[in-house]
Amino acid sequence: MTNRDAPARELPTGLPPGEGINYPGRELEAMDGASNYHRWILEVFKPFLGQHLVEVGAGLGSFSELILKQHSCEKLSVVEPSTDMYEILLANARRLVSATRIDTYNGTFAQAAPAIKRKGNPDSIIYVNVLEHIADDRLELETIRDTLSEAGHVFLFVPALSWLYGAFDKRVGHFRRYTKRELEEKLHHAGFRVILSNYFDLPGIAPWWVKYCLLKSATMEPAGVRIYDRFIVPATRRLESIISPPLGKNVIAVAQKR
Repeated sequence: MTNRDAPARELPTGLPPGEGINYPGRELEAMDGASNYHRWILEVFKPFLGQHLVEVGAGLGSFSELILKQHSCEKLSVVEPSTDMYEILLANARRLVSATRIDTYNGTFAQAAPAIKRKGNPDSIIYVNVLEHIADDRLELETIRDTLSEAGHVFLFVPALSWLYGAFDKRVGHFRRYTKRELEEKLHHAGFRVILSNYFDLPGIAPWWVKYCLLKSATMEPAGVRIYDRFIVPATRRLESIISPPLGKNVIAVAQKR
């Protein structure tokens, strides 16, 4: 959300700054340059998106801004637990020109959910690289279900394959990496019907394993992200739109409340 020509405006906030947690979020800044990657994720989500969206762990707001550019909706609620990141998110949101009502919440989704529900149950709740940061992901999925409107959808994008868990995962607070089957089972248990579930980004497995497992790197460099996003992602996106890969660096899923 970085339209600097837009006039500043006050946005309604469901939780005051300080209700969240401190989190440096440096890898979010690196991923901010992965525009092709984010468009690919949104391409998968878009057919199922509704009119009242919630993005949890919105970070700097880049994915939310992309949503608003490519999907017309009445309301977008953005939730960010980091107090530091929230200040940046709020400033970026104030500069955004959009007919969509934007509500911001500084806190976890469990903290923000009651305030969001008071304004009307959302029909779409989005977690991109967030669920893996939550210790009790089963409880989180149940909270999502309780917050969604009838037949609402949850959208998940998570890291995959436990053997890819490396120094970077540990540093940024990942509790787990998922298999496709594990994520599907947790969604079923929480009261969802899985509509779409696929591995995502097969070519990303090898460089991730070398950098973060073999070499034990704990950093994500923006330049490396941009190179991969520019030269590898477009071809991978085309191929995986035709053939679902048997494995991938991530799992992407859409599920509907039963």
